[in-house]
Amino acid sequence: MIAQGGPDSERVLFPPYCPRRDIPLAGPEIRIGRPSRSRNLVPEIDLSGPPEDPGVSHLHAVLLPGPGGGWTLVDPGSANGTVVNGRQIGINEPVPVGDGDRIHLGAWTLITLRRRRET
Repeated sequence: MIAQGGPDSERVLFPPYCPRRDIPLAGPEIRIGRPSRSRNLVPEIDLSGPPEDPGVSHLHAVLLPGPGGGWTLVDPGSANGTVVNGRQIGINEPVPVGDGDRIHLGAWTLITLRRRRET
């Protein structure tokens, strides 16, 4: 994952540096967001920072395994929406995603899916 200025980033101070993180996708679902003790939520992709993107919801999006080894992305109702490859997706609209697809959420967070190459 890398951070990048998005459509709402002019309203917030963009961090000068955000390290890239590589996170393997595995399991029945991959929740993307920030932890919440009151909701007993610990997302598999924790975007709580640093730097913390103020536009990311606690449960911002979910990746579900799809047929043939692909994934399906769903936004369960995030406060600021989710954009896949430049297109805003609807709440609870399942969108197939795969290698090279770009998921923009929050003010500046960008997730790029990459299929792990066998060596």
